[in-house]
This record gives sequence, C-alpha cells and structure tokens, in this order.
Amino acid sequence: MTAEGFLEGRRLQMARGVLLQCIMGGYPPSRFYGSDDGDLALVADPKQIHRLPWSQQPRALAICDADELTGESSRLSTRGQLKAVIARYAALGLAPVVATELEFFVFAPNPDPTQPFQPPVGLDGRREEGHSAFSISSNNGLRPFFSEVYACMAALGLPRDTFMHEMGVSQFEINLLHGDPLLLADQTFLFKHLLKEVALKHGLTVVCMAKPLAHTPGSSMHIHQSVVELGSGRNVFSDATGEPTAAFRHFIGGQQAGMADFTALFAPNVNSYQRLCHPFASPNNACWSHDNRSAGLRIPASSPVARRVENRLPGADANPYLAIAASLAAGLYGIENHLEPSAAIQGEFQVPDNLSLPCTLHAALERLKRSYLAKELFGAEFIEGYVASKSMELTSFFDEITPWERRVLAAQA
Repeated sequence: MTAEGFLEGRRLQMARGVLLQCIMGGYPPSRFYGSDDGDLALVADPKQIHRLPWSQQPRALAICDADELTGESSRLSTRGQLKAVIARYAALGLAPVVATELEFFVFAPNPDPTQPFQPPVGLDGRREEGHSAFSISSNNGLRPFFSEVYACMAALGLPRDTFMHEMGVSQFEINLLHGDPLLLADQTFLFKHLLKEVALKHGLTVVCMAKPLAHTPGSSMHIHQSVVELGSGRNVFSDATGEPTAAFRHFIGGQQAGMADFTALFAPNVNSYQRLCHPFASPNNACWSHDNRSAGLRIPASSPVARRVENRLPGADANPYLAIAASLAAGLYGIENHLEPSAAIQGEFQVPDNLSLPCTLHAALERLKRSYLAKELFGAEFIEGYVASKSMELTSFFDEITPWERRVLAAQA
C-alpha cells in the first residue's frame, strides 16, 4: 500500500484462502478455508515495521497478523498459531526461549532449472571447490555481498551471533541470538527475505532449499529451546544444584511424542526428504542424546543455566513460525502430561522402530492427517487445510518425470 494509506490506518484485507495457497500458486477446494472465501484483516505488528535498506526507492515492510474480521486470530495463520502456543506457556507461568541456526547456499544465477546449481565466481575469478568448511577466508570472494548483508541486518535491528562457512560448497550458516519465539520467527523470516534481495543486487542467488546439491550436506534450521519462569527468568530445565529437572525430561518426552506426527511441519517439501534420507549429520529420528549430532534431539554441552534442547529435524525450507510452534507445542504437551523420554543414546546407534520418522512427504502427510495430537494442538481446520495444500504440491511433483528416470529406466527391458 502507499505510505499515506498505511499511516492513515487503512485496513488491508485479503482472501482467507491465500493462507492455504500452495507453492505452485493453486488452492485446495474452498471447503478447507470457508466456502465463501471471505476476507481476513492484515494487522501490522507495530514492532515489526522496517524500512528496507537494500531498496533504492524508499520502501518499508510490515509483518502482519492475519485476523478474522471479528477480531480473533485466524486459525490458518502460522504466526497466529505460534502466538497461541506462547500464550499456553504463559498461562502456566512459563515462557519459552528459542534460537535458530539457519543454513543457506549462495549460488551463481540459475536461469535453467534443469541444470545443477553452481557456486559463484569469486573475486579471484574461480569457483569454490568445497574445501572451505569453517575457513576464515572462505567468503573472501563474496565479501561485497556479505558486507551488505551485515549492514542490512544492522539496519533492520537483526542481531547476529556467529556467521560461518558450512560443510557444503558455498554453504553458510548464521546463528541468531536466543530470545522470544515470536521475535526469533520474525527475525528468521526477515533474514531469509534480506538474503535473497541483497543477493539479487549482487548478481547472486541465495537458495534455502533443504537439499539443493547432490552428494553435499543439506541446509537445516535447527531450533534451540529452553523454558524459563515468567518473572524470575529461571531456566526450569535445571534445578538449584544444576541437575536436570523433571520438566526437562518431560519436555524431551513431548518432543519425541510429536516428532513423527509433525514431520510434515518440519520438513514441508518433497526436497526436504532428500536431506533427511541422505544424512550428513541430518537426523531422521526422534532419539535424544547429549551432544550427539546423529540424534534428532540433541542436548548441547552447556552450563546448567543454558540447558536446552536442540531440535535438528527442521530444514532451511521450513516455515519458521510453524516449525517453532510445532516444536514448542510438543514440548509443552510433554510437560503437561508428564511424558517420560526414552533412554538417551550415545555413539553409533540403531534407531528403534518407535523412534523412526517418515522418510517421504507422502508418508509424513499421511501421518499428519491421522494425528489426533496435531489436531488437538493446532485445530482440525489448520491441519486439514495444510495437508490439502501440501497434497497438491506432491501431486504436482508426481506429474513430472525426472532426469534420473529417463537416464536409468528408459533402457530397461
């Protein structure tokens, strides 16, 4: 909208069905979002209105809540779902604290999607070969790009902890500082948008697919979670002597109870399962462990005050609002129902059948569709609409024949 219209408080409305629009642009049947497809109101969060520093023409972005015209939050809104989960913690005198780690690739432009992605040509005139993991000089060829990324983050008020080159070819990771879950979801969303916009200015392409390159580690969005008392700020995962508490165990038990049912929320695309089924420290299980990256739930080495649970399942392609909401909702379910986790695993391990996860989008959607827990925590309207939208995407994928099928199967008798 125009700046004048926004400042005058003009209400912006949007068709309800847009919240279930699939990634190809289509919509599931209208029964999933109300047969009238009436309007929602987009209500700007006054703390999330940002002048866009990379835009030459003055522009601003406002993160909005999607509210029904009656005033309540739409059950189809992922930001609204996250706010509802936070409110359930607050009703118990608790507040969750999260941090996200987002991985992404920086590639040269890729105008032909039938061709693989390539790393960009650096200032030295060469393409990276993939030997730069954690190198302090690995991003020199991309320094102008990263310099503007850092400047734009500062302008948007996005604090960063660490930035590093990851294991993949031209793959990088940022760790955002821990804090309020809604704030971290907003910051993760803004950062992904910032990355793509700044990359275009520099003739680059940023890709947040879970697995954009074969034979290369995928990109995750690990979620670090702890829970504190409102008021005191005490981490309820540690007692006065620094030992783990029952709440800590129950939180892990809840995570394990929900992980398979919620896999489609953490891994929302066909490509998500390329990352999970070819694991380079990418978990496809609901096991938990102390500082073992092969476990879906890792307890990082830390002091008692920083004791936390890292959910390693979500990929970089996950919706940050929905992934954080699902993870925190599962943990709270465990606390409320005193769920006990399995025994911790260490070293090399075999995943028990009851802790294995769906390994295709089809299997994950079938599990989510049958999940009473998902409908209890997020409502049948949201889960059924989500499954309907994602099923359309899966059908679209199966409408195409891949190069592998033509290359390998065409010559078979």
